[in-house]
Amino acid sequence: MSKTLPVSPVRILVLNGPNLNMLGKREPEVYGSEGLDDVMSGLASFGESIGAEVKAAQYNGEGALVDALHDAHQWATGVILNAGGYSHTSVALRDAVSSIDLPVVEVHISNIAAREEFRRESLLSAVCAGVVFGFGHRGYRLALQAFV
Repeated sequence: MSKTLPVSPVRILVLNGPNLNMLGKREPEVYGSEGLDDVMSGLASFGESIGAEVKAAQYNGEGALVDALHDAHQWATGVILNAGGYSHTSVALRDAVSSIDLPVVEVHISNIAAREEFRRESLLSAVCAGVVFGFGHRGYRLALQAFV
């Protein structure tokens, strides 16, 4: 069941999964040369300019991502989730997204449909309010705009 996007106030958790702390270093030809802190700082500034409060976090561990989703249920109006490689493998994250009464927009920096076969299917997409992929770091802004 898809959850509807909030109208106002907009408080968004941007949750990044494993290896996203390596943005700017890991495969810059795929993921860009800008680091995660810079991407998230720019997103927070953009959010402020359009009336959204943005809180960003990054965890390499699956359990920490699940915990963050559960915690977001207490304060956020929505979640932008880039679960990285867990998008393709984690039933636990899928269940966590399903268990919270918040809309979640899944984001991928690269075009997962044009990558290796194992990256083409996301276990999360079907339980998310929307999916943005293939637009580089701009995908986070597109997802944030959907909430606003």
